[in-house]
Amino acid sequence: MKLIGKYLEKDRSGYITMCPEEAEDMWHIYNILQVGDLVKAGTVRRVTTETTTGSVESSRVRINLTIKVEGIDFDSQAAALHINGPNTEENKYVKLGAYHTLDLELNQRFTLAKPEWDTFALEKVQEACDVARRADVAAIVLQEGLANLCLLTEHMTLVRQRIEVPVPRKRKGSTTNYEKGLARFYDQVYRALLLHIDFGLIKALIIASPGFVKDQFMAYMMDQATKTNEKVLFENRDKFLLIHCSSGHKHALQEVMQDPTVRSRLADTKATREIRTLEDFYKMLNDDADRAYYGYEYVARANEQGAVDRLLITDELFRSSDIKTRKKYIELVEQVRANGGKVLIFSSLHVSGEQLGQLTGVAAVLKFPLPELDVVSDGEP
Repeated sequence: MKLIGKYLEKDRSGYITMCPEEAEDMWHIYNILQVGDLVKAGTVRRVTTETTTGSVESSRVRINLTIKVEGIDFDSQAAALHINGPNTEENKYVKLGAYHTLDLELNQRFTLAKPEWDTFALEKVQEACDVARRADVAAIVLQEGLANLCLLTEHMTLVRQRIEVPVPRKRKGSTTNYEKGLARFYDQVYRALLLHIDFGLIKALIIASPGFVKDQFMAYMMDQATKTNEKVLFENRDKFLLIHCSSGHKHALQEVMQDPTVRSRLADTKATREIRTLEDFYKMLNDDADRAYYGYEYVARANEQGAVDRLLITDELFRSSDIKTRKKYIELVEQVRANGGKVLIFSSLHVSGEQLGQLTGVAAVLKFPLPELDVVSDGEP
C-alpha cells in the first residue's frame, strides 16, 4: 500500500489517502472500513442525457464520488472490495443522496475519512504501508487425487487452486490405470505450481502430504523440469521443504506450520509467531489452566489485575458494526499494552485466526495463575 497523504485533527478525525498496490492491501482496507465512513474514489457511472433534438443518449463517464459507507463486501479469493452508500457531494451526474457502489481497485488512489481514527485502524494503515512486514510462503498440501495450492501471506491463507483428479485403485496383477491416474494428478499439480508461484518472491515452498506422496510428487516435478528445461525449479531447489501432514485438505496447514523444520525456516514471519503463540496457549490450557483463559469476560477480568502476559485476538472482532463493541476490544488491547502485556492480532482468514475464532476470538496467557477467575461473574462469557 502506498500512503499518498494524511491529515488528522487532535480529536483523531480526519482523512488518509492511500493507493492499494497488491491483493493483500484490499484485506487491510476491509479491516479499516466501517459503516459511516466517507470514501472518495474514482468510478464509472452510466449517464443518460437528452439532446436538443429530443433524442436520448447513454454513455459511461468516469467521475469522483464521495459516499457514506452503508455496505461492505469483500471477496478474499478475488481480492475484490465493493462498498455502497449514498452520495454526499452533489455533482452534475449524480444527485445528492443517490446510491452508488464503489469498486476499489489496485493502483487506484482513494481517500478515507473517519470521525475518529482509532488505534486499530491507524496500526493497520501503518502495517499495510510497511513492505518489510509481508510474509512470502507457498504451500501445497496433497494426498492421492487431492491437492490444495496455497499462498500464505501475513494475514491470509489463499487457496489459489484446488485440484481433484480421480485415481483408480491398484488392482491385483495390474497397476497401469493407477499409475496413469496418478501421473495425470501430478501433472495438474505441477502446472498449477508453475502458474501460481513466483519463485522470485517466496522464501519457501512447502510440499506436505501423508506417506510418500510428497516425495513421489517431488521426483515427478524434477523429472518434468529436466524434460522441459524449467530452470527456475532447479535454481530454487533450496526453497523446497518436504513435510508430513495428515491429509491434502487446507486445514492440514495447521499441522504443517507447527513442524520444527518449517518453524526454523520461517522463524521471522508473523504467521509462524502466531502459530507458536496459539500452540503455547493450548499447552498452558492443558498443563496450567489457571494461567490460560478465553472469552472477553475472563480476559478483561484478568487484565484488571494486570495479569495478561500475551493477548491473542482476531481482527474480526474489530470489524463489528456496533461502535460500542469495537471500542470495547480496542480498549482491551490498549489496556493490555499499558500493563506491559504483548498483543497478537490474528487474521480471521489465516489458519491460526480461524482456530482462535472457535475460542470466541479472544484469549490470554497470564503472567501468574488466577484460579479465582473460574468463579464467573454475570456478563458475557
